[in-house]
Amino acid sequence: MAALIPRPRTTPAPGAVHVPEWLSEERQRELVEACRGWARGPVPMRRTELPGGGVMSVQSVSLGWHWSPYRYTRRAGDVNGAPVAPLPEWLVELGRRAVADAYQDEAAGRAYRPDVALVNFYGAGATMGMHQDKDERSDAPVVSLSVGDACLFRLGNTEGRGRPWQDLRLESGDLLVFGGPSRFAFHGVPKVYPGTAEPTVGPATGRLNLTLRETGLPG
Repeated sequence: MAALIPRPRTTPAPGAVHVPEWLSEERQRELVEACRGWARGPVPMRRTELPGGGVMSVQSVSLGWHWSPYRYTRRAGDVNGAPVAPLPEWLVELGRRAVADAYQDEAAGRAYRPDVALVNFYGAGATMGMHQDKDERSDAPVVSLSVGDACLFRLGNTEGRGRPWQDLRLESGDLLVFGGPSRFAFHGVPKVYPGTAEPTVGPATGRLNLTLRETGLPG
């Protein structure tokens, strides 16, 4: 019955807006199919190795620019040396509409020009530690789209990884935009809830997360 009760949009922090069920079921299915193609290459989806020798539990692939800790490049030198897949214009337009809808500001949507997408897949047991998205030279908002299993998303402060923070449950189809005072807030995903996805729209298991950003880097 909980799924039949509409969830209201919220502003968990200044500049952060959560819009439940923003993606239609059809759009979610389209994103899943697109992600399957991007995962095959030219740069395949992989678990990123961190400078200290650790390996991220999520699997990732990038579009537009290749992200490796902690920089953007046009080629995936840490994977196979291949050029990164382009960021499709339809995904750019989806990001612009997300910003316009979240902030209820058409001008903000038109001004948004994402040039990179990071696609993360959370399989069994995968989490994401508290971190800042600060490898970009732009303070334009981050657009986050969720498909598949629900997760616990932790939105913290800009000073450090500790409290205060707020915990949000992101479901399949949800949109989260964080910009303004929250653009460089620490955030993470401490838990994914297995088996919570609608099987007709999401991956068979796990969670897909797509984030769109402006790098501010010259083209």
